[in-house]
Amino acid sequence: MKARLLLCASLLASACAGPRPEAPQAAQVAPPAQWRDGTATGATEIGDHWWTAFGDPALDAVVEQALARNVDIAIAAARVEEARAQFALAEAQRLPALTGTAAGNRQRALNPFGMDVDQTAGQVQASIAWDTDLFGRLRAASGAARANLLATQAAQDAVRLAVAASAAGGYLQLRALDARLLVLRDTLVARENARTLARRRAETGYSPMLDLEQAEADYRATEQLIPQTELAIRRQENGLSLLLGDNPRAIGRGKALAEVGIPTIAASLPSALLRRRPDIAQAEQTLASTDRSLDAARAAFLPQLQLSAAGGAVASSLLSDPASTFSLGGSLLATLFDSGRLEAQQRGAAARRDQAAFAYRRTVLTAFREVEDSLTEVQRTTEQERMLEAQRDAQERTYRHATQRYRAGYSPFLEQLDAQRGLLAAELQLVQVRADRLTATVRLVQALGGGWRAE
Repeated sequence: MKARLLLCASLLASACAGPRPEAPQAAQVAPPAQWRDGTATGATEIGDHWWTAFGDPALDAVVEQALARNVDIAIAAARVEEARAQFALAEAQRLPALTGTAAGNRQRALNPFGMDVDQTAGQVQASIAWDTDLFGRLRAASGAARANLLATQAAQDAVRLAVAASAAGGYLQLRALDARLLVLRDTLVARENARTLARRRAETGYSPMLDLEQAEADYRATEQLIPQTELAIRRQENGLSLLLGDNPRAIGRGKALAEVGIPTIAASLPSALLRRRPDIAQAEQTLASTDRSLDAARAAFLPQLQLSAAGGAVASSLLSDPASTFSLGGSLLATLFDSGRLEAQQRGAAARRDQAAFAYRRTVLTAFREVEDSLTEVQRTTEQERMLEAQRDAQERTYRHATQRYRAGYSPFLEQLDAQRGLLAAELQLVQVRADRLTATVRLVQALGGGWRAE
């Protein structure tokens, strides 16, 4: 009879919970069959230490120090420890709890005959309580905590990947600024020579003073670019120092920008990307955690059965022998009326689950877009660098011929000046495109997950 009553109460409570809300269909996402350029035909392996493929020991040292000392990584690690503690707490709530008590006192009281009686008494007792979790409320809460722990661990891996990519990209940008500064200094020397020649020819009457003034203006225009570039280098070093978890300082240099190797990275199939990016794994586990929390909220409608037992002994100066005590019992707790609190909690849990589902879709779509952008950027910057090298070579020949013609008196100084300006612009643009190609490769590695694998 009691079992029937319990079953009826359970069915009634589950009916109050209503049907389980399904995840929104609009949140589902299907990966494309291939990338837009059609080059991805299979899986590719990216090593855990992918930055070593650039072949610059100084770059390796920067990335490894960032991974070891970056503050954001330390914060992410502390969040993992917090999530691990929350999971341990959720697991502990599923197990029995054992408590012990000990008490003693000295008292004086009056007996029924009006005489005072002194007593020294003591009591010890151990008790155990256990929530049987008949309908899986605690089990669902533990599952949610475990999924949250996995999401936090994936978030830590995502931070590590972002820090490694930022450190590598920051170092490459620093080398690009160094290369820019070298080009400016070499150009300043060339323009100093041109200014000297223009002064000599103007003083001897072979050239007008206008040539000297133009040479002076071009020399000063190049000169003022050097402090600007040096300031950018100092700021880049300070930013890298912060990323490395250090005070602002100089950053060690390795190979020149033109000598840094560019590894060839082939993209995996879009479907494989879903298991190779930590941010997607984080979004997936967050969705699982909210889904399990919804189960816990629905299980709260059902009765809770708790069992308890206690045993101990009482000793008193009025007793010849200690007396033993014990108790066994159980309690059934069921909500009969709560003005809609449990229903509101279920709706809130379902809404959080739906938010996580759409967040997962957004993360996956963003990942596809980042890979597409990086693939296109690597391809286009490679083509642009090849074209700029040809343009730079042509500008060098033009400048050399213009200088020879000016020295021989066959052309005005303005012709040499224009050729020199064109050469400077081509060299600076070539430096920037080379840096863009390197950083695009870093972004492609990051977009493909940087060699991350789910444990």
